[in-house]
Amino acid sequence: MAKYAIEVNDISMKFNLSKEKVDSIKEYVIKFLKRQIKYNEFWALKNVSFKVEKGDRVGILGLNGAGKSTLLKIIAGVFKPTEGQVIRHGKIVPLLELGAGFDSQYTGRENIYLYGSVLGYSKQFVQERYDEIVKFAELEEFIDVPIKNYSSGMRSRLGFSIATQVDPDILILDEVLSVGDAKFKKKSEAKIMGMFDSGVTVLFVSHSLAQVRRLCNKAIILEKGKLIACGGIDEVSAQYEEMIK
Repeated sequence: MAKYAIEVNDISMKFNLSKEKVDSIKEYVIKFLKRQIKYNEFWALKNVSFKVEKGDRVGILGLNGAGKSTLLKIIAGVFKPTEGQVIRHGKIVPLLELGAGFDSQYTGRENIYLYGSVLGYSKQFVQERYDEIVKFAELEEFIDVPIKNYSSGMRSRLGFSIATQVDPDILILDEVLSVGDAKFKKKSEAKIMGMFDSGVTVLFVSHSLAQVRRLCNKAIILEKGKLIACGGIDEVSAQYEEMIK
């Protein structure tokens, strides 16, 4: 039986950023075909390695642009790293961009099935959990309204409710506990804490150091795409506090 839930082995991620100002898709295609588009290489992550033991709750700390969200997307399988590899042991549920699979023309009801399929749920599974999803999202009166008429908070509540219907081995959270109003934040955190109690492995990004300290037992720090610290939560959070003074 594997000791580690996640093994991140020397991963790097490069993005090519266009130097050209292009005003339309047509202009871009013409310049691209003529090889007139010039790029700057941007390494969002460089040679990052660490391992996460099963049951650990790891906070990922770093300033804006440090590479935190890129790292989570690579671990979740959304991005393929330019170099290196990630080994995962277990079922992953990534709570990243909640509702990213929604279609704004569809109703809340239709999007439950659509987003469920994006997350790999069967139609039968969604049908069995449908009432629970709607109730948790507090959208009973609006479930047959097109979500283009939803507020951002309503969309996030629905996305969170759908995405947390399964029991994962690995849970990936990117600022997800900041969704909705104060009441829903409390409810969503209680839901996540229930998952924690089941022994799930967690990777957690938050701009709230207090929240990371409360929820995590270990942490890492990213700075300009490089891993500069990895260890127990008290030691690493103290180092991060010094960085942001």
